[in-house]
Amino acid sequence: MTEGGPFLVEGPVELELPDGTTVTSERPVVALCACRRTKRYPFCDTSHRRKVRPAKDQAGAGTASSDDSPADQAATS
Repeated sequence: MTEGGPFLVEGPVELELPDGTTVTSERPVVALCACRRTKRYPFCDTSHRRKVRPAKDQAGAGTASSDDSPADQAATS
């Protein structure tokens, strides 16, 4: 787990939610939301990220910001 980010779980996974419904994901790695900001609960949609990004010339092209989860960083590589 990364601070402020999701829990990464090796998939496939099947989860039972508090209301009794079951959700599944066949992905090899699943990001589960820890902040409850996601619109796809229990799956992370990266809503934990800051909304304002630094300008490209300050951040450098192709680098991940410190608030990206490991899965998000891998996707940008």
